[in-house]
Amino acid sequence: MSIPASAVFRRSLMASALLSLAVLATGCASVSAPVTVADTIAKTPALSTLNGLIASAGLTDTLKAAGPFTLFAPSNEAFKAVPAATLEDLGKHADKLKAVLTYHVLAGKSMAADIKNSKVKSLNGADLELAKAGAFVTVESAAVTTADITATNGVIHIIDTVLIPPVKK
Repeated sequence: MSIPASAVFRRSLMASALLSLAVLATGCASVSAPVTVADTIAKTPALSTLNGLIASAGLTDTLKAAGPFTLFAPSNEAFKAVPAATLEDLGKHADKLKAVLTYHVLAGKSMAADIKNSKVKSLNGADLELAKAGAFVTVESAAVTTADITATNGVIHIIDTVLIPPVKK
């Protein structure tokens, strides 16, 4: 005895629907843990160079703290544009590396829509010039290429240039 094609179709459709529900239920059961700025950087392949430097400078725990922080995060491509001698020097001098990295961080959470043309203090104490034209945001000479990556303790904006703080006098 053969089963009519319409019955086979209905059974297939029902099996598909049940499988889809099972997948959805499983997906909903695995709620991810809150992700900090430091964790978000670590999980973003385009920020792997920055992640390594943050770890070298001992800033990982800082960027896991309560915050909130706004991080202008140079991409791997941005680090490729930095002269090798400069990166080597930063690798040898933890205080210089920390100064460069904290120059990219602001206290508080600033979404791209909130940014105004202004000067703001970075965590290293130096001023950063922010500018906005429409949806286009810059910080000093760097353009924000990806904005508003939210974390539990702040926001990350990926930029196309590594910012070097002014020399303290």
